[in-house]
Amino acid sequence: MRESQLKHDPNSVRRARESRKNQTSAEEKLWSLLRNRRLIARKFRRQYPIGPWVADFACPAIKLVIEVDGPSHDTEDQQAWDEMKTEYLRTSGWRVMRIKNADVYQAFGEVEARIIAEIDD
Repeated sequence: MRESQLKHDPNSVRRARESRKNQTSAEEKLWSLLRNRRLIARKFRRQYPIGPWVADFACPAIKLVIEVDGPSHDTEDQQAWDEMKTEYLRTSGWRVMRIKNADVYQAFGEVEARIIAEIDD
């Protein structure tokens, strides 16, 4: 079944729209790389609803999700939440990459190389 044929949870669609207006600076920086097919001509979407979850970035054509994790993701509760989200996405056929905010700011070239390697897999 194509992703466009899946029904999105109305709450995740609403949250995605709100999140697009309130991106973190790390998400904005990564979006500058991913938008408009700038990276290996792949179309990424930002704050993309998948079932009950919202992915920071997703390329539906190759079922790749990229999550940008700030310091709030270091707490035990948030890590458990992230694991549930990742498990849902993986069982739905998506590959999931998690990238730390610090890597976006301090090692942007390495982040780009990791994403390219994941796209090429």
